Amino acid sequence: MVKNGEIISKGISLGNTLFDPTEHAETSCIRKACKKLKTTDITGCVLYASLEPCLMCFSVANWSGVSKIVFGCKKNQHMIDKGYYEGTNNIEDINDLNNRQIKIEYINDLEDETLKLILDWETKQSLK
Repeated sequence: MVKNGEIISKGISLGNTLFDPTEHAETSCIRKACKKLKTTDITGCVLYASLEPCLMCFSVANWSGVSKIVFGCKKNQHMIDKGYYEGTNNIEDINDLNNRQIKIEYINDLEDETLKLILDWETKQSLK
């Protein structure tokens, strides 16, 4: 999470380790940012994510006031089958229906690098 050019929080997905289905990297990062800034309104913050946020993480970003989400890897059927996503819903379509829209930016040049990071993370998770 970045605000005014400064990294204010980081998160990692530890749901399986902590036995907490809400402990995705994005929600973890948002929780830490809110605690650091001592507010539930983090308007002006930019959330950087490796994967396209799931519906839960997108909703938390919306409720917390995140102004922009930047990610490097789009959702695909393989990831849905692995349980990274709850389905094929599209956060951009949902965003259009919300009262407050979040700017969403996908950087497709980072797709290959992001997929490698995800595979490395999966490997480390399976060793635990």
